[in-house]
Amino acid sequence: MQSVNEIISYSLQKELMVLMMSTEKGVSAFPESENLFKWIGTITGPKDTVYAGLTYKLTLEFPHSYPYSAPIVRFATPCFHPNVDSVGNICLDILKDKWSALYDVRTILLSIQSLLSEPNNDSPLNPLAAELWSDQTKYKKHLTEEYHKALKHNQDS
Repeated sequence: MQSVNEIISYSLQKELMVLMMSTEKGVSAFPESENLFKWIGTITGPKDTVYAGLTYKLTLEFPHSYPYSAPIVRFATPCFHPNVDSVGNICLDILKDKWSALYDVRTILLSIQSLLSEPNNDSPLNPLAAELWSDQTKYKKHLTEEYHKALKHNQDS
């Protein structure tokens, strides 16, 4: 009889294959190492948005109850956004109370990519970003400054 970990590992291996075969533009994810329960995801900012041309890394940690429980997903690259806090936590319903076992890594990454262009300003984790959102020129300026500051910091450390 298979252990729960073996069943979940098999499920995650299947998801990895789907992602590798996918022609989806702008999202990807792979296990961080031999541990199938920790992945690194990448999303690029959607075209025609203030995030266009920017690339973000995310961490995904899968619980032993996956896919019946949502993974813990955080931005590893700092992301200035109304629904992302300063340590990378994401306020997105499908990662919380609206989780479904039908969701997979691809769905999660596409939802986060979509969130970049369509924030929920009613429940911001970052009030400054929510406040600036209505002025896309100011928002883009602040976003770009924060993004490049984070890149420089990562190169220096």
